Amino acid sequence: MNKKIAYIMLISAGLALLGLYRQSALDDLSITMAQTAAAHRPAPGIAAPAFRLEGLDGRTYAVGGPRERPLIVNFWASWCGPCQEEAPDLVRLYERYKDKLDLYAVNVTQGDSLPAVQSFVKRNGLPFPVLLDKRGRAAECYRILAVPTSFLIGKDGLIKEIVHVVSPEEWVKKVNRLIGEEGGGGTAQSLSE
Repeated sequence: MNKKIAYIMLISAGLALLGLYRQSALDDLSITMAQTAAAHRPAPGIAAPAFRLEGLDGRTYAVGGPRERPLIVNFWASWCGPCQEEAPDLVRLYERYKDKLDLYAVNVTQGDSLPAVQSFVKRNGLPFPVLLDKRGRAAECYRILAVPTSFLIGKDGLIKEIVHVVSPEEWVKKVNRLIGEEGGGGTAQSLSE
């Protein structure tokens, strides 16, 4: 009987040590994953994090890896005042450069509502794809802390620049750099021209 108790105690001690080792390994893994994520924070020169999202049009759009054309990924929300102010500039920018680049407007839907998104899109006449980040995973991958935030992505799939709120003239300069043109199809330095 004493041997059985000793044997059970020995097995219990072994399982407890195994549990501690396993928890320590999981803690180390969590720290490593956090360090890796911090080291790969989206930044110029880093590959754009990949994601696939459904658009308001029912189509699925993908970001990540080499592309046929440069891309602007704009994270926004319907309740965001600066997003409302920026929307007309993005519409004019898209109309001007739609043959040279793609623009995806990623709504941070997890913190928004679909009716508000649809109203915003209609009111502003957004002609480019509007993607719905319903679970917030794309915003999480891109570490979105504030909207609007735009990522300018080259044909090589690398982030070239991160843009917050800028003037229409600055948008023209940034897009001209992104598509690799000096004049951007003309000498106008404003989206209103």
